[in-house]
Amino acid sequence: MTPKQLSLPIAGMTCAACSTRLENNLNRLPGVEARVNLATETAQLSYDPDQVDPAAILAQVGKTGFAVPPATLNLNIAGMTCASCSTRLEQVLNKLPSVEARVNLASETARVRYQPGLINEDTLVAAVARTGYSATPASEERRAAEKALKAEAYRKEVRVFVIATLFTLPLLAEMVAMLGGGEAWLPGWAQWLLATPVQFWAGWRFYDGAWKSLRGGGANMDVLVALGTSAAYFFSLATLLLVPHGHLYFEASAAVVTLVRLGKLLEARAKGRTSSAIEQLIGLQPRTVRVERAGEFVEADIATVKPGERIQVRAGERIPVDGTVEDGRSSVDEGMLTGESLPVAKAVGGRAWAGTQNLDGLLVLRAEGVGSHTQLMEIVRLTETAQGSKAPIQKLADRISGIFVPAVISLALLTLAVWWLVTGNFSQSLIPAVAVLVIACPCALGLATPTAVMVGLGRGAQLGILVRAAEALERAERLDTLALDKTGTLTEGKPALVAMAPDADDLLRLAAALEQGSDHPLARALFEAARARGLAIPPVADFVNLPGEGVTGTVEGRRLRLAAAATEQGETGTVIELSEDGRALARFAFADRLRATSVAAVARLRAAGIRVVMLTGDNEATAAAVAAEAGIDDWRAGIKPVDKAAAVAALKGTGHTVGMVGDGINDAPALATADVSFAMRSGADIALEAADITLMRNDLASLADAIELSRAVMARIRQNLFLAFVYNVLALPLAALGMLNPVIAGAAMALSSVSVVSNSLRLKRWHADRGKATCINTANSS
Repeated sequence: MTPKQLSLPIAGMTCAACSTRLENNLNRLPGVEARVNLATETAQLSYDPDQVDPAAILAQVGKTGFAVPPATLNLNIAGMTCASCSTRLEQVLNKLPSVEARVNLASETARVRYQPGLINEDTLVAAVARTGYSATPASEERRAAEKALKAEAYRKEVRVFVIATLFTLPLLAEMVAMLGGGEAWLPGWAQWLLATPVQFWAGWRFYDGAWKSLRGGGANMDVLVALGTSAAYFFSLATLLLVPHGHLYFEASAAVVTLVRLGKLLEARAKGRTSSAIEQLIGLQPRTVRVERAGEFVEADIATVKPGERIQVRAGERIPVDGTVEDGRSSVDEGMLTGESLPVAKAVGGRAWAGTQNLDGLLVLRAEGVGSHTQLMEIVRLTETAQGSKAPIQKLADRISGIFVPAVISLALLTLAVWWLVTGNFSQSLIPAVAVLVIACPCALGLATPTAVMVGLGRGAQLGILVRAAEALERAERLDTLALDKTGTLTEGKPALVAMAPDADDLLRLAAALEQGSDHPLARALFEAARARGLAIPPVADFVNLPGEGVTGTVEGRRLRLAAAATEQGETGTVIELSEDGRALARFAFADRLRATSVAAVARLRAAGIRVVMLTGDNEATAAAVAAEAGIDDWRAGIKPVDKAAAVAALKGTGHTVGMVGDGINDAPALATADVSFAMRSGADIALEAADITLMRNDLASLADAIELSRAVMARIRQNLFLAFVYNVLALPLAALGMLNPVIAGAAMALSSVSVVSNSLRLKRWHADRGKATCINTANSS
């Protein structure tokens, strides 16, 4: 047999000895020729499938001490029309070896995780094709092309709908006239001429979709529409040819095709808007840039810029790359990253991010992240991945979608049989059966959850709330207990001068002068306090840093010393004393101050029914003081970082759903223990993989926003599922009882999906209700 080729990514190699050992071990397998490249971390193999299979090759890699990491592929799917389509495709993909797939009907995408060696991209694309759909790998480069193709397809759909409407309107006018007691004015042959292009040209997509679905072993909405409209059309055609003056139903078949196409148009337009937040984020990154070439700044395409090059950004322009400021000073609007409305000052050495807006100065940056390797695009990728995930609440809808179409067809046949048995009139019996087929709507069920998730997570990304998976939203909504770290979460995470005795500017000036030679956090706090008061700080001479004993130096001819002092009654935090020749001059007290928004945020959380528990390594007195200031009743003092996970586990052990808020690094064990974890990170040092929900703003208020958003999204999902279930539960019996005309049934089916998507789109305008906390604080203070 002809040898097969295989390319494998290899993880775990650190040196040439690693690649050599792996290559030797692979070549020991019968029928295998392997070449391992350390630089690219890949293995290229040729193997005889009669002697060895890919699983054995992967096992040999593992035995050698390395791994073949799983790969992820995002696919754009064309041809899905309802929840039955996405459910069927997901089942087919998940039957492939090593594959974990999630198919999203709302975004028309599939996210596939697979094991290289056991399966490849071509196999996945071919599996989609066998199911009756088409797939193309998604990429940043193809994004614009895919968007253009969808726009052109939408314009074509509009043209088809308009023409179908022109052919259908005379038939509907005839129907309305007859319902009003008038006489038929369109001869049968004219009705046939008008209905035929609608049925087989405008309606061709339903026949094509039905055939592909049935060929792939499933049944979808297209099958229902094709069956229902064909029954009405061919019955009418037979009546026209064989039964003179018999009743014709050409208007029913044509109207249903036209109305369903209208519903799909409205649905496509609404679904397009569900991803608008992501499109807006992508649009923030400029396509052109002023880059230094040959000693001068010239205009260039962003795709040509490489890390290390110097970039010039003028006032009013968006920053095109991630980088460090090398020249200039300005204010930058980082609201797109953090949701924060206030601009951030930038100077030499500061970090700047692609997509943020330079407001009032000229900046020169050294590029570090370019193109798809910026933090902005990482946010986009993270959010798109989360949008494609499934909330557990969707499982019921998926199970129903899997059997929905066969059940509806069975109900339609039963309806036809019962009506024919009771009335003895096939023509009369056909109408309720057709109505059952065309009113059933698996689409609304399939769109209920993913559209709300897509819009909600997109809105979250705009506000600096990044959710890793839809499942985290569902857990966050159920949250009833929140454990939070004190330092850096409730507080600013750095010491500040909170009291001095006596409170004299001259003494503060002398202390700041002495500390300007030190980089200790308390020294920086003293220096900043003096600068905040506008004090002129004199120079220091003979500065000496005595480890563990403080600092000494000469200021304005006075020999001064600053050293740690024991706290006295009424003092909290850390105290240092300024002395001259052994005589105390002043005492300075420092504490890690609460963030300005912490009190209001805690009040919002408590108003939302969440028990807030503060964890801190501080002593009892300090913990009690901070907790009282923040409005927290429940706190744990003396908790070391290694003990936080146990504290969270203890809270969970009481039957509560517990969240943990931390910095995403030191608190990693506690974050992993919690039911849902939040990482509060600044835009400068964000770790997107640290937690279930990452908050781009170092502000506890954004945590309250995230929980409110989770509740808003889950409420919208439940509303959507209610609409979808109730619609089908009510509509199908009414149609079977003959209480709905097929034309009305088709219109109702078309509008059901639109109503679900439109309800989800209301999340685009979602804003956190921060006024709630203000009211509570006012009440508490009074």
